[in-house]
Amino acid sequence: MNASGLIFSPGFPWPVIGVFAALAVSALVLAVWRGLSGWALRALAAMAVLTALAGPSLQQEDRDPLADILLVVIDDSASQTLSDRRDQNAAALASLEAQVAARPGLDLSARRLSEFTDPTTSDGTHLMQAINAAMADLPRDRVAGVVTITDGVVHDAELAPSLPAPFQALLTGRATDWDLRLSVTDAPAFAILGEETEIRLRVDALGAPQATNGLVEMSVSRDGGDPETVLAQIGAELVLPLTLTHAGRNLIHVTLPAAEGELTDRNNAAVIEVNGVRDRLRVLLVSGTPHPGTRTWRNLLKSDSAVDLVHFTILRPPEKQDGVPVNELSLIAFPTQELFVDKIDEFDLIVFDRYRLRGILPGGYLDSVRSYVERGGAVLIAAGPALAGAESIARSGLAGMLPAFPTGRLVEDAFLPEISDAGARHPISRDLEDFAPEGGWGSWLRRVELEPTSGHTILNGPEDAALLTVDRVGDGRVALLGSDHAWLWARGYEGGGPQLELLRRLAHWLMREPELEEEALTATATDTGLQITRRTMEDSTSEAVVTFPDGSDIQVNMTENAPGAFGGVIATTDQGLYRVAQDDLTTVVVRGLAALREFEQPIADAALLAPLGHATNGTVMQIESGLPGLRPVRMGQLAHGRGWIGYTPRNAYVTQAIRVIPLAPAWLMLTIAALSLVGAWLIEGRGGARRADPTSVS
Repeated sequence: MNASGLIFSPGFPWPVIGVFAALAVSALVLAVWRGLSGWALRALAAMAVLTALAGPSLQQEDRDPLADILLVVIDDSASQTLSDRRDQNAAALASLEAQVAARPGLDLSARRLSEFTDPTTSDGTHLMQAINAAMADLPRDRVAGVVTITDGVVHDAELAPSLPAPFQALLTGRATDWDLRLSVTDAPAFAILGEETEIRLRVDALGAPQATNGLVEMSVSRDGGDPETVLAQIGAELVLPLTLTHAGRNLIHVTLPAAEGELTDRNNAAVIEVNGVRDRLRVLLVSGTPHPGTRTWRNLLKSDSAVDLVHFTILRPPEKQDGVPVNELSLIAFPTQELFVDKIDEFDLIVFDRYRLRGILPGGYLDSVRSYVERGGAVLIAAGPALAGAESIARSGLAGMLPAFPTGRLVEDAFLPEISDAGARHPISRDLEDFAPEGGWGSWLRRVELEPTSGHTILNGPEDAALLTVDRVGDGRVALLGSDHAWLWARGYEGGGPQLELLRRLAHWLMREPELEEEALTATATDTGLQITRRTMEDSTSEAVVTFPDGSDIQVNMTENAPGAFGGVIATTDQGLYRVAQDDLTTVVVRGLAALREFEQPIADAALLAPLGHATNGTVMQIESGLPGLRPVRMGQLAHGRGWIGYTPRNAYVTQAIRVIPLAPAWLMLTIAALSLVGAWLIEGRGGARRADPTSVS
């Protein structure tokens, strides 16, 4: 391929040459006006000089043509795995490859979306970003067309590039595709325990749905518990009332069962995380006998501004018997009926501190306390010497719910509390030794000998004697501390100990704080996958079953990382909702979003890409209608038609050699100019000027 062209190499800037040309024209006009017969030769001389100054040359190039490039960007995002879209992708790409191979001078550059963006991210399909990146890798003057194979649902359409050639989009999907989508329109981040709040949901029908009566059943479960069925109207907002029962993280898992023929169920689930907070914690503290530990309890409970403490102390010494009626011994009447019957369920925790039976609380009221625990209440008994005697609270209606029973022996020797084997696994005492002061824990000086009957003994005295025992009774919880000397730790006796941490954990366990549950299964999303944690009182645990967002299952081996704490790790990049099950425990966790942005609109749509196609004379075409042919069109012409799409040849080339031939050598132009001037002088010197002079005489 050869090409020729005229080039100039001026000896002076073009404005200077223009000035010379203007002077030459002026001189010629003057010569003509004066009637000089040699004006034509003068003009020839001027032209020769000006041509020499312009320096014209003939440039000849040896060119090698370059092939045009058809850029094809294949959308391999998560939505392209639906239905038979992968097959449509492959068929469209194979057709383009075959047609390009049959056209000399046209190359195909196939790039996938995943080469430029992570297809597992939750922020959607960034097709325009991929096209921009692919164009940056190609010579722009050789790109004859851009073809995308996609479902048309892109999330960066506003970043559409300026293209030098037609943009064509081949759409995957089917005209009969339809889908049901569950979305959360409003949900609170926090809610107060016991108060009703609302979650707003919506089910929408996308595409061409099958015949339906407009009602669908949804499954709602809380913290992996048994699901409840709720009816929802398609296209209308559903208000779901919610009342939280425990503090901390609450997971509400809403599932819309997949309908037959539905495009995907990846947008049929939602996980709402609501943090439960207690408005006020109501604690009833009943002190049977004043002692130094009473201040310890008050300091613990009053240190939290969210705690409403009701404290009654029985000041009458047990040895004083003067016959004064009990109801006349206090400045204000002890509201036993109101506290222990009428409003007992309003308390989150009841603490009996060194309480002894002396007729203040009749047996019926203590029976009411037992019923309160069975309904979900919490009781902590901090024993004093009276627990071992005839006035022991263990001899009341509470006896049947206590996790240990006093033997009747009171031991008043110094001893060091120790964490038991069960305590090493229980969240209350698992890592309590980390809070020991330098030199270890200080001693306690008194304890009541206990015989455990149920539950877990988490702290021991000497010779593995039970010291602190906890248990579940009905829906509630109870704890029995067999000593009233925990306050010695708070006073720093022999170095002290973690009295505040122990009693805080104990109170929170009694009030069912999730982080202190001894049997719990949790899962946390990490940068590289999932971290599964199982807390248990058992020595071993089974494998956990993890269900991925796409419905596949794997089993994860759980390794004991600490006593009572097992863990497993899954490496994955998939975004979405994961279900984890082990034994009778289940939980859910979301990595990224429960439903990827890809599946918010899984139906193929041409609307977002049509403007870019129209702006470049291209189009958006359904693959379902047939694979199009490929044709070349001239720049600026419409690049699509019925059953075909076009590209514009760019005629790019690379120059191999350049030859330059001067057309006006300086010596030749100067010779012509000199001869022309001499000729003009000779013509004019032979009388041309005289004939033009009217004063001459013949």
